[in-house]
Formats: sequence, C-alpha cells, structure tokens
Amino acid sequence: MQDDIQPDRHEEAALWCMSLAEGQLPPGEREAFDRWLGDDRNAAAFQAVVRTWKTADSAGRLPEAIGMRSVALESYRNVNRRRWTRRLGSRSYWAGGIAAALVLAVTTMFMLGDSTRPYQTEVGERRVALLSDQSRLSLDADSLVEVGMGDKQRELTLVRGRAKFDVAKDPLRPFTVVAGDKMVVATGTSFSVEMVGKEVRVLLYHGRVSVLDRTAPAPAGKELQLEPGQEMIAPIGAGTPPTLVSFDPQRSTSWESGQLSFGDEPLALAAARMNRYSNRKLVLGDAKVANVRVNGVFTAGDTAAFVEGVTGMNPVRAEYSPGQITLKSLPEKK
Repeated sequence: MQDDIQPDRHEEAALWCMSLAEGQLPPGEREAFDRWLGDDRNAAAFQAVVRTWKTADSAGRLPEAIGMRSVALESYRNVNRRRWTRRLGSRSYWAGGIAAALVLAVTTMFMLGDSTRPYQTEVGERRVALLSDQSRLSLDADSLVEVGMGDKQRELTLVRGRAKFDVAKDPLRPFTVVAGDKMVVATGTSFSVEMVGKEVRVLLYHGRVSVLDRTAPAPAGKELQLEPGQEMIAPIGAGTPPTLVSFDPQRSTSWESGQLSFGDEPLALAAARMNRYSNRKLVLGDAKVANVRVNGVFTAGDTAAFVEGVTGMNPVRAEYSPGQITLKSLPEKK
C-alpha cells in the first residue's frame, strides 16, 4: 500500500533514479543498489518514482539519461546468468529479477532523445531506445546507429553491428535505414538490419520494406521488396545480386534476450557475432575453418562455451593467446 512507503524511502528511491540517470554506478554503489532494491518496500518506492518520472513532461529532456545503460543492461545480463544456478523459489532470484526489470524500465523510459543523435553500444552491451516518433530501436552489442528525425523524413544509418527497428506508422514520413551501399525504406513495420563481415543482412518480421541499391544510377530493377519471414543477404560493394532466404523468427531475435542461436551457420559468421560480446576475440586461422558449420544456442559473452562446443563437435582446435583465441582446422588424418 502507498502508506507503507515512507518519505525517506521514497527520497532514497528518487536519489537512486537520479544517480542512474546521471551516469554509470561504480561497482560498490551498484552492489549497494542491488541490496537496497532487494527490500520489497524499497522496490515499491522505486517503482512509484519510475511511474512519476514516466508521466513527467520533462522526462524526454533529462540530461543524457542514457549514460546509465551499461550498468542497467550489465545488471540484467548478470541476473540472467545467475538465474540458471539459483532456485526459482529463492528470494534472491526474485529480488534480482525485480532489480533488473526496474532498472531496464528506467533505461528504456528515458531514451527520448534529440531529433538527431547517435545511439551506440559497447562490446557486451545491448540497448533499447524509444525514438521521438515512438519507434523502437533495439541495438545489439558493439553497434552504432545514427538517427536523424525531421518533419518530412526519418533517416537512420547503421554504421556497424546490428539493430532491430519497430517502426511507428507515419505514411507522410518514410523511415529509411542506410547500411553500406543499401537503403531500407519502410513506413510502419518491424525489421532488422545487420552489417557483418562484408555483408548487409535485412530480416523482415512484419509489414513490408523495400531495399534499394544506393550505388545504382537508376531505380529501375534495383528495388527489392521483402515479404515477412524473408531475409536479404547482400555483399557490400561487390555488385553481386542479393540472396533471399527464409529465417526462423525465434532464432533470429534470440540476441535480444542475451542468447545467440546458430542454425548451420558458417563459423566466420558465428564468430563475428560472438565477438560483439567479448574483448577476447575469436580469430579464424585458415580459410577452411571459416566454413565449418555451427549449430546450437550460446549465452552471449560466453566465448569459452562457444569454443568448447565448436572444437568438441568439429575438426577444429583452439590456440589461446592474450586478447584472442585462434581457431584452426585440424590436419586431415592420413
């Protein structure tokens, strides 16, 4: 009940919200926040403050509230990692889950930024942003999207990595995403764009999108229409026609929940995606190993488990050195 929330507890909740909005919490403070939020009364107070901030007209103008994203999402990932080793009925599990959910709620809530700005994630970090037109932007780790919102158009550029776009309908303002030499045009739909290796990949979940070749002098024959469930794979700058394939929606969005799912994908592609989540990079030691097929679901950032799975199921060996793991083909037996 509201009467159970004491003024001092409510004030503490507001201070924690402000601290999160101002920037990353140091490790000591982060642990203190987790402990504080483990109290149900504190959690109720924090939730009340979140509701207040959410309805405030000035929320979208708070100074660089997005600075807290690393802490919020890192806490969320840590909870996800820990929950598999804790009993579902334990108090610590539920407290951690509440903490992650509330911090993530604050993170998303204040991502109402300027009309033109970059949205970026670091290695191992994911981010969800609500744009000024109410479109939702989900960023994979180590990704960068430049956003430009105008009165007549919505222009975004995927500089690197992967992003999913849930586009708010606005027929008078086309929503375009540039990636390499390709441009994706939509009005109200859900799709993702990825730059990986030397390819641009576009996956359409709902609605319709057109993919244009920006290097073509004339539009005739250069526009590709995607249907829901289709993925376009196009080499960057190679002049090679794009390929259309079907995809598994559940597998393709697993990265949003911290899981990387691979279904008979080449090791070169799987390693590039794993590398977004770890500073210890996977390096391919020869051309043959790049084409080894990878199957399975791995926790984002758990490079050791990925290497164990690849080497255990394929003729591949791993060589460890500072900052990287080199994967090489095993010599053929004579």
